[in-house]
Formats: sequence, C-alpha cells, structure tokens
Amino acid sequence: MASFKIEGGHLLSGTITPQGAKNEALQVICATLLTSDKVTIHNIPDIRDVNNLIQLLSDIGVKVEKTGHGSFTFQADALNMQYLQSDQFVEKCADLRGSVMMIGPLLSRMGKAVVAKPGGDKIGRRRLDTHFLGFKYLGAKFHRVEDRNVYEISAKHLKGTYMLLDEASVTGTANIIMAAVFAEGTTTIYNAACEPYIQQLCHMLNRMGANISGIGSNLLTIVGVKQLNGTDHRLLPDMIEVGSFIGMAAMCGDGIRIKDVSLKDLGIIPEAFRRLGVSVQVEGDDLYIPRQKHYVVDSFIDGTIMTLADAPWPGLTPDLLSVLIVVATQARGSVLFHQKMFESRLFFVDKLIDMGAQIILCDPHRAVVVGHERKKTLRAQRMSSPDIRAGIALLIAAMSANGTSTISNIEQIDRGYENIEARLNALGAKIERID
Repeated sequence: MASFKIEGGHLLSGTITPQGAKNEALQVICATLLTSDKVTIHNIPDIRDVNNLIQLLSDIGVKVEKTGHGSFTFQADALNMQYLQSDQFVEKCADLRGSVMMIGPLLSRMGKAVVAKPGGDKIGRRRLDTHFLGFKYLGAKFHRVEDRNVYEISAKHLKGTYMLLDEASVTGTANIIMAAVFAEGTTTIYNAACEPYIQQLCHMLNRMGANISGIGSNLLTIVGVKQLNGTDHRLLPDMIEVGSFIGMAAMCGDGIRIKDVSLKDLGIIPEAFRRLGVSVQVEGDDLYIPRQKHYVVDSFIDGTIMTLADAPWPGLTPDLLSVLIVVATQARGSVLFHQKMFESRLFFVDKLIDMGAQIILCDPHRAVVVGHERKKTLRAQRMSSPDIRAGIALLIAAMSANGTSTISNIEQIDRGYENIEARLNALGAKIERID
C-alpha cells in the first residue's frame, strides 16, 4: 500500500491543465462495445479505474491500441462470449464500479450479460435498481445467481417503450441509453440524468449512427437503429478535477491558472466556491484563482446561514462536497453542508477535526463547518484515504497544514487523479510518494 508524505505550508503558483473526465471515459469506453468498427477516443486520463476498464475490455476480446498520449482505438469485432460468462470475468467486474456500464452494450448487441455487483468507493449503498428496471422496461429478463453472486440478464429482442426513471442515475441513464440504441421502435426516458458526460455519450452515439434527441434535457427520445459505426471522440476536461484545483488554489495558492476548463460544462461549480468567498476569475476558457488571504462566506438574502447541498445536474455534484468542506475550514463564517446522496461520504471529517478543523457532524448527511479565517492553521496528521474525493480533500488539507502529514491508501486517489503528486509538485508542493 502506497502513501503520500506531504510537507505542508508551501504556497503553490503557476498553471495546471485538468485531465480528461474520468466519468465520461468510463461511459464512452463501454460504448465501444456497440460496434464492430474502430472507435478512437482522445484525452483519456491515465488513472487506475480507467486503465482497469480498458484492460477488462481487452480481456473480453476488444482490440485495444494506444495511438498517442491519452489516445486509444477500440475495436469490438470478436468478443469472447465464453470468457464473458466466466468466474474470472465476474471477479474482475466486482473490483471495478465502471464495469456496470458494460451491461447495456452487451445486452443490446449480444442479447445477454453476466455482471457482478460492482465495487468502487465505500461511500454508502449505490443501488443498481434503476439500471435493471430500465432493462426490464425494454423487455429484458434478469435474475440473481446466488451461488455466484452475479446478475444474469438476457433479451432476444429489446423493444422501445416509455419509462419514468425512479431516480436520475447517471450510470443508470448511460446504461439504458446504450441498451436502447438497438431496441425496436422508440424509447422515451423521462427523469434521465443530463450531466455533460451523458450529453457527450449521446453526441458520440449519434455520430456513430444512433438517433437520440432531447440531449441536455431530462427527457430523452431514442429511435432504435440496426447498427452503429466507428467514430472519433474527445473527452471533456474533468469537472471534478477542476473543482479540486479551485479548492487547492483557495487553500494554499499564490495565484493559480487552471487551463482549458470547458467553462460551459462546469455548471454551478465556480459559483459554489464563490459562495464560500473564494475569488474565481474567468479569463477566456481558463480560470484564475488569485491568492486568497481572506475569504468570507456569503449568506442568503434573508441572512440565514449558507447551506451547500448536492443535487443531480445542474445542481452541485456530490463529488466536490469533500473539497468544499476543506475550503470552508479557513473561511470566515459558517456553512451547513448537506450530503443527500451517499450516507457515508461525510465520515472523513473526523480526520479534519483531528487536524484542528471546527466541524460538527450532525448526522451521516449533514455537517456544520465554522471557519478559522486563517487565524488557526490546520495541523499535520497521519491519515488514510477512504475514497477518491475524500482523498484529494485530505491532500489539500495536508498541503495547507503546519508540519508533515502522511496519507495512506493513496491507491484510492490514483483511481481518479492522474500523476497528481508530480503535477502539484510542479506548482511548488512538497509531496513524496512512498511505496
């Protein structure tokens, strides 16, 4: 198990460019299973979750070729159906959350899929009901094989239909879209997730020959087609990494420029940091965060305490609440954070409390942060990363703290952030990886 040794208290400055979007990569890489033609994808981040998914596709017979930094071609013209039914395949799926989005393409194109309950962050229950209900609406049958702990799904012919999703699940919506592209007739998905990454998936599929309309809304219409062709696709910058860099610049920056952020796809992320008093300046498609000697939490018009809560797009992504909590520890003022979507994601705050942060954990979903206004700096600690986003939040806290901190289990951070220590050290951080 690897660790980071972080010498805190160094001001960071310079320019940093976000990697390609992890969540989009997982979706569009799975979508390459829908065609036997070559699909080329650019700006793929070199991170564990994505690399593991690429290896998994290679294992099932997809021809994968790296054509440049972040660029790969995929050709799924000879899938190994026997391996797809094997226990070895199931075990690999169980370690990778993104593997769940292979179900839709395999069901749509091959008529069957066997997938284990996927792994990923330990941030609370992440149910698959939306995925399976969508497949059921399309005519698929599924059952759980208890002795193998797998889900078997099959359908001779999928048929388009109207469906109202029980929740705006991003992975569920992606999976159902990929299943519906070959369904006979028209599929209408209401309460669909509409994140930029879902929009990117839809645009990519349309270039491949799909017929999807309503892109960007929560009402998608998909007219089934007979086949899809190859295409070229480029991933958006990772909005979560952009938000992480804003938080880092607020806590320990001396003027940081975040390059090529695709501002139109960031939603309210910059505004969420502004509500904490952080100055976020827009310069073309870049964000510039000047040094924040002091920042004051905003309040609502009626004077009540600022509340930041996660919500489906275009609301605030839950993946950034951990970073926002760290930033709030040095603001002037108090903030109530309400994490609605995952019941275990706030439990990392005990590590911030050990560092000297003033945080009241009200319950598994709510925490109140009383800022220090930089009058009291966080102190170094030994910590462990519980998940990707809490890991990067703890790294930011450690960079701003007095003394030398150690963060173990950084494989969690590696799942979502490419070569993070080298990129931050280039800005002036002092982070050492210890294997």
